[in-house]
Amino acid sequence: MDLSTILGSAGVALLLLAFLLNLTKRLSQASILYSAMNMVGAGLSGFASYLIGFVPFVVLEGTWCLVAAVALLRALTGRETRKTRRPT
Repeated sequence: MDLSTILGSAGVALLLLAFLLNLTKRLSQASILYSAMNMVGAGLSGFASYLIGFVPFVVLEGTWCLVAAVALLRALTGRETRKTRRPT
């Protein structure tokens, strides 16, 4: 197996696992883990697509990765805000 196949398979596995966990209500869409799994999975899949020169999936996965990164940033920011607002 070549590098692009390994990376692409790992990325798709992460994306599908996040989707499955969300569908079975074991992982919320608003969670940090869900966003991180989507970002890393899309990043790996996008990079694998780049390695094989398949531009449509580079665009798709790159966009997915960017959206997931924004969601992850929001989740991290929201969690930090809640921690700082708790009374001591």
